[in-house]
Amino acid sequence: MSATPPNPQRRSERSRQAILAAAIGLCTEKGYVGVTVEAIAARAGVSKKTIYRWWPSKGFVLLEALAQRTDSNAPFPDTGHLAADLYTQMTGVVRLLTTPPFGPAYIGILSELHHDEELTKAVHEIFITPRFTAAVNRLKSAQRQGRLPEGADLELAVELLYGPLYYRYALRKPAHTPERMAELVDHVLRTLDCRP
Repeated sequence: MSATPPNPQRRSERSRQAILAAAIGLCTEKGYVGVTVEAIAARAGVSKKTIYRWWPSKGFVLLEALAQRTDSNAPFPDTGHLAADLYTQMTGVVRLLTTPPFGPAYIGILSELHHDEELTKAVHEIFITPRFTAAVNRLKSAQRQGRLPEGADLELAVELLYGPLYYRYALRKPAHTPERMAELVDHVLRTLDCRP
């Protein structure tokens, strides 16, 4: 009786998972700058050619590894209390940005966006657009309930809420305290003329 030949798809999936795990592990240990395709290949036990067959750069490898570990389509909280929902979501974002392995990998990926148009598109498609849309939709829900004025610029409101988080993250400033985060939410909602 002959042995069943190995399934090449299974072998490829095993290699892909090893590559993603190696990339995240290296980034957590050495930071984004310390990650190279050569180091990923060595740790994963694959060739550089295998990596470049599936991804154009280390940024794309890490982006897929992060996407696999997070759910960018998770529902935005909608408990009926807008300020609390925004606070919950925003503190979750800060926790994600400041905790390895996501934080170091994501800041490295963001640093590549100025010179890699394809990576920029992928980051927007996988992380930024789904979360931005979810935040706008949560504000639209509040608007339909009469909590926000009809003419409020909801997309600008999302930028006002999340801009400070990314500003502090990108410049490596300490994250807002819970009290300061609550003040930020309150300030933006007052700017929009939010009604109780």
